[in-house]
Parts: sequence; C-alpha cells; structure tokens
Amino acid sequence: MLQARNGRSFTRVRRRRRRLADPKDVLVSGPGHGPECDPLPLLEKEISQCRVATVPGLKLPPLTGGAIGYVGYDCVRYFEPKTARPMKDILCIPESLFMLFDTIVAFDHFFQVIKVITYLRVPDGDADIEKLYREAELVLQKMIQKLLDPKVPMPPQPPIKPDQVYTSNIGQTGYEGHVHRLKEHIGKGDIFQTVPSQRLARPTTLHPFNLFRHLRSVNPSPYLFYIDCADFQIVGASPELLVKKEADRIITHPIAGTVPRGKTPEEDEKLAEELRNSLKDRAEHVMLVDLARNDVNRVCDPATTQVDRLMVVEKFSHVQHLVSQVSGVLRPEKTRFDAFRSIFPAGTVSGAPKVRAMQLIAELEGEKRGVYAGAVGYFGYNCSSLDGKEIIDGAMDTCIALRTMVLKDNVAYLQAGGGIVFDSDPYDDKLDLTYTLLYLLLFIIRLLPSSSSLSTSSFIFSIYYADILLIPTPYLYISLSALWLGNLVITPTSLTQPLFFCVRDVNTQNFNIHRSRDFPPGIFINEYLLVFLFRFFFSPSYSVCSAESAEKTSSPASLLSVTQRVLAWHVRSSGPTT
Repeated sequence: MLQARNGRSFTRVRRRRRRLADPKDVLVSGPGHGPECDPLPLLEKEISQCRVATVPGLKLPPLTGGAIGYVGYDCVRYFEPKTARPMKDILCIPESLFMLFDTIVAFDHFFQVIKVITYLRVPDGDADIEKLYREAELVLQKMIQKLLDPKVPMPPQPPIKPDQVYTSNIGQTGYEGHVHRLKEHIGKGDIFQTVPSQRLARPTTLHPFNLFRHLRSVNPSPYLFYIDCADFQIVGASPELLVKKEADRIITHPIAGTVPRGKTPEEDEKLAEELRNSLKDRAEHVMLVDLARNDVNRVCDPATTQVDRLMVVEKFSHVQHLVSQVSGVLRPEKTRFDAFRSIFPAGTVSGAPKVRAMQLIAELEGEKRGVYAGAVGYFGYNCSSLDGKEIIDGAMDTCIALRTMVLKDNVAYLQAGGGIVFDSDPYDDKLDLTYTLLYLLLFIIRLLPSSSSLSTSSFIFSIYYADILLIPTPYLYISLSALWLGNLVITPTSLTQPLFFCVRDVNTQNFNIHRSRDFPPGIFINEYLLVFLFRFFFSPSYSVCSAESAEKTSSPASLLSVTQRVLAWHVRSSGPTT
C-alpha cells in the first residue's frame, strides 16, 4: 500500500489475510536473491512492453498499473562504481524489489472515492478481444466483491511480549566516534556535509500491518507505505520526495533542518522562526539545494532548471522541516530512469560532494543500509496515443526511505541518521538521531496492550495504543492531546472531521464539550496526540465532566486516570446502551 502527498492510496497488500491483487511478476536483485547489477534496465524493459492508451476525458490517478517496490541504498554501487566496497549484509534482503501489477485499487482520500483499475493485455496477432474484455470485467467484479465483503477478519495478532529491549549496531560511543572522524574529513576539505546513521533492532510479535495502521494514524506523512515482500515487510512514513515525474518535468524536494513541533501555536511558530534563522541549518540546506540542482541538470535542460521554493518551513505531525523544491524539463534523449539514477541517493541521506561522502559512509558503517536511505515508490506503465504513434514515459513517484522499519523474523529494524557539517556538535547530532529512532520505537511500544481493563455493569472496555481505522463502527475513538493540555477530540475515525472537542477549563478543571462546527478552526492543530481506543458500545449523546464530579455520579461509568495529577475524564451515556 502506497499513500502519496496527494492523498491517494494505491493498494497491493496482504490485507486482513487476503490479497486484493496478486502481482503479475516480481523483479528482485542482489546477492542470494537475483542478479547483482543495476536493477533499472530490467525494470525498464518489463514496463516498456506494456503501452497504455491515453483516453481523453478519462480522469484516472497517476498510477494505473506498473511497478511498485523499492531500490535499496546499496544499489548506488551500480550507479556510481567508485562507491563499491565489501559490506556486511545483516538483514539479508534483496537490494531491490519491484512487483508488477495490472490491477490497482486507488483510494482518493480527499474525495472519498475508490477506483478499481485493471488492464486488458492484447497480444500481437489475432486475438478474441471480446473474450479478453469479459475476462477483465470479471477481474473488476471479483475485486469489488472483495472490497464490499464485510466479513473480513482483522490481521492476526499473537501475544505481545512487552519486556523486549532494543540493541544498536554501533551504540552511542560508536556514533559519536563517526561524527568526530567525519568532522576531521570536513576540516581537511574532503567533504562539506555527510549523513552517518545507526540501526536499532527490537524483537516484536506485532503484525506488520497493525503497525502500519498505527503509523499512518499518529504520523500522517506525505508518503506512507506498507510493502509485503512475503518473508519481510517494509513500513514507513517518509516526509521527503526523492524524484517525481510530472508530464516532462522532473521534481525533487531537498529537506534539511529540523525542529520539533511546539506544544502551543505560539511555541510552534517560535520554533519555526528559530529554524528559519539557524545559520547551521541554512548553510546545510543551501549545500543540498545546490547538489539537487546539479543532479537535475545532469538529465534536464539547464535553462529550465529552477528552484521553485527555497527554505520553506513545512509542518509535519511531530517535527518541522526546511523544504525546497528543484525542478527541470527532462531532455528528449533522457528517461525517467536516467533521472532516478542521477538523483539517487538524495544528498540529504548521503552528503556533499555526494560520491566522496558515500565512500566515507561505507568505510565507517561497514554494513549495508538496505531499504533505509533508498527509495520507495512506483514506475507506471508507458502511455501511447490512441493511434499508437506517440509513446510517452509513464508516471514516476518515489520517496526517500526515511522513518522506515523493516520487519523480518519477528524483529523490527529501525535506522536513522543526522547531517554533519563543520560546526556540528556530536552530542546534539546524537540527540537528533535518538529522537528519530525513539519516535519510531514508540510506534511499537504504543501498540502494546495496556494492563488497564476496567468494567462496570453497562460498559466493558480495554485500552489499546492502536490505530483506529477499519474497525467496526460500534467503537468510540478519543484522541488525547498533549497531557499537559488535557484536551480531548472525539472522532469516528482518525481521518474524518472530529465530532466534538472537549477542552479542559484551566480554572475549574472541568471538560467543556464543543461541537466541531462551533469550535474555532485551526485551534486544535496540535500534533502531539496519543491515540486511545475505547472498546464499548455507545449512543450518540455524551457528557464529559471532571474527576471530582464523576465520583458523585450514580449512573454507570468507568473512570481512567491518565496521569498522577487529577486529570481524568468521565464519559456517560445519556441514552440507552447496548
């Protein structure tokens, strides 16, 4: 499952024990899995065999069929041989993997519309077109039946062991040592900037798709993905576009410079202003923008290459980034695959100058990065005019594999890095890295079931740190904003407009309920949300009050204390209960 910046999801997952669509073919590369070579020529050959007629007036998503998968960071040794050197392979997964699909389920979250698309492959020579068309219709009908089937079980979830700990491949001392050595190279003029990383591993029995569902709820990002590769899964929420093709234009988004979100709108804007004025972040960002311009110029007409946006602060669920956009018109003799090679890997995960920075990364880390810092995305089938005379490159949209987990053999592998420049503080960079890694670990920890299970004569519920999508409707979902605010949001799902806002009065400690339409817009855009699932049946009428008054209430109720302070809520049904 891929969900891109435009809000569309392209689905191909083992979802709830069943596949919506099986790939027509799977292309893999890497030692022990497939050919040890550049994976793009074979992918380009396979995709070019299918040409999709462009039908005027037919509104379809960018991806209607093609290859979905990833190119691991270590494939750079095929694009730039100077970076090749022997590396340990800890994860033992393919260097690249792409699945070819003729059937796609596209979910437009903005318009709440699902489109099911399949291809009619017409062979050369005589063929019974009407028979092939009926077969394609049958594929669509079966797919729609699967989507409409209400009796689909949830993904299996074995018992969870909450006492698991994580291990690092280099540890704090090792990472700080890498920073010191790289700063020495920067001082000598070998490089200007680079991005060392470390990997954490944590045993877990969580179902990978449950992890993805939680991730997309608590960390909405421009690129969300879940890829089931049979013996391992990839789960990620990346903020950064690597390279995208729109018509004949190539686009890339350098990101460098990070601060957390504020607890209040005022603090949020203060942190954003500090980011805009940070000399270190601005200097690092300008270097990466220049690197992106050089990469784009290698395949685009230099006269068309431009910086569309420069150092704009974009707000994400938990952090704020400095973001720029560089684009150019692809030269006629170049293809989207040439553009991918030119920009891969992004300077934000390698450094500048890119080749020397990657050489130093390989020397210090000594292990394959795998999916991390590579690319996840799709390459669509080529298009043609109705008369077949004009062939057009298909769509391409890829993101950098950041904030990404690989789950294999009941172990979750998390990897993150931080940009190093001349005036970097090893301790500060360690903090940036630790923040990213621990944030990913929280996705696992928050999915552990709570020991709290309270019941009364009318309500029985358990609390889970879990996502709230695709659960049957008789559930009430409450998102608790940052604990020090004590505000509540009541919403039927994580992606719909909240029904109510419950705001704690700082003087009386009471929760005052507001309907969504009566609440000032934008005031509740606070991304530090802990998501709770309250499993009980409810009527559409609620009352919310303080802990003190809840103790005096005689009606059936359950009270949960969320902190050691007197900060609690009481939900009471004013109508009949089930």
